[in-house]
Amino acid sequence: MVKGAEKITLAFPIEVDGTETDTLYLRRPKVRDLKLMDSFSGDVEKSIQLLAALCEIPPTSVEDMDTADFERCSKKVEGFMQSAGKTSGTSSRG
Repeated sequence: MVKGAEKITLAFPIEVDGTETDTLYLRRPKVRDLKLMDSFSGDVEKSIQLLAALCEIPPTSVEDMDTADFERCSKKVEGFMQSAGKTSGTSSRG
């Protein structure tokens, strides 16, 4: 688990590396994660790859998620992206 990651409790457990779990830890995205996501085509595939990277689980585990859990996790990722936009300041040099 990455320091500062947000704990997500799934309504429907999934299998990760041969172990059933109902808990994921979602870290904030980095630019390298966005770059990775950009290398895939299709919105759903991009979301699967990004969520797998942020939770540090295989993409196949994300694919096995219930759609309600996938939607909830995706909303958390969107929240990270929106909060990054709100907190990043612009610097003016003059």
